[in-house]
Amino acid sequence: MLERAKVSIIMPAYNAGQYITEAIQSVLTQTHKNLELLIINDGSTDDTEEKILAFDNQRIHYFKQTNKGVSAARNVGLAHMQGDYFCFLDADDVMPSKSLESRLNIFVKDEELSFVDGCVSVMDTVLQKTVRVFKPSFRGYPLPALLKLSDQCFLGNTWMIKHDRNRTYRFKEGLTHGEDLLFYLSIAQDGMYYATDQIVLCYRTGNGSAMSNLQGLEKGYQTIYQELQNSYSLNSDQLLHFKQSIRSIVFKSYLGHRQPWQAVQSLYRMSVL
Repeated sequence: MLERAKVSIIMPAYNAGQYITEAIQSVLTQTHKNLELLIINDGSTDDTEEKILAFDNQRIHYFKQTNKGVSAARNVGLAHMQGDYFCFLDADDVMPSKSLESRLNIFVKDEELSFVDGCVSVMDTVLQKTVRVFKPSFRGYPLPALLKLSDQCFLGNTWMIKHDRNRTYRFKEGLTHGEDLLFYLSIAQDGMYYATDQIVLCYRTGNGSAMSNLQGLEKGYQTIYQELQNSYSLNSDQLLHFKQSIRSIVFKSYLGHRQPWQAVQSLYRMSVL
C-alpha cells in the first residue's frame, strides 16, 4: 500500500534561482519514489526557469504564469495534482530524504487520519546550522487548536493531506500573510491530525521576513476573521477567542518593530471587525 500511494508535491517559485535546484533535488531523492512534483513559476525574472528546465525527469510537471502571488501559484498545482496525498514545498526549502515516507507511514498506521505533519528543522540561510526544531504535539481534530493559533499543530505549510477526490482545494488569493492558516482552517473540520517525530522539512531562514510587512500581517488576520464569520459554523466563543488572539499578535508585532502608535491603532481596527 505504501509503495503504491502517489504523492503530489506542489512547489510555487518566484525568483528562486539561487535555491530551487537544491529544493528539486530533495524531492527527486525521496525514498518514496511514487511522486509527482508540480512546479509553478510565478512570473520569475531571474534564472528560475532555466534551473527548472535543466531537470529532465518525467515526475516533474512545469507550469508558468504571470506573477499572481503564492496562493494563485499553489492553486494551479492543486487543480492539476493527481496524487492520493499532497503537500507543499517552498522553492527555497528542502525535504530530508524520508520526508514523504515518514508521513505516509503514519497514514498507514491510522486510516482515520486526514492530515500528517512532522518536525521542522529551522535552519540558517545555507542550511548548515539548526536554529531550532519545531515538534508538533497534537493529535485529534485540529480546528480548535488552529483557532487558538496553537503551535502544537501549526508552524507553516507543512501538513501532508489525504486527497479527497470529492472536494475542491483552494487558497484565497490576494493575501500576503495568513494564507496557509486560512487554507488549513478551510479543511480542518473534515479530519484528524497527527505527526511523525521525524524531520520532514528543513526551513531556510534569513531570506527576508514576511512578518516585517505588518500592515499585510494585520490585513491577513482581518481577512481570516471575516472568512470565519461568513463561511464557517463557529460559535461566538470560538470567534471571540480567535479575535483576541490575533489582536494580541498584531499589537505585539507593531510594538516589536517600535511602532507604538500603530500598535494602539490596531487594537481599535481589530475591535470594530
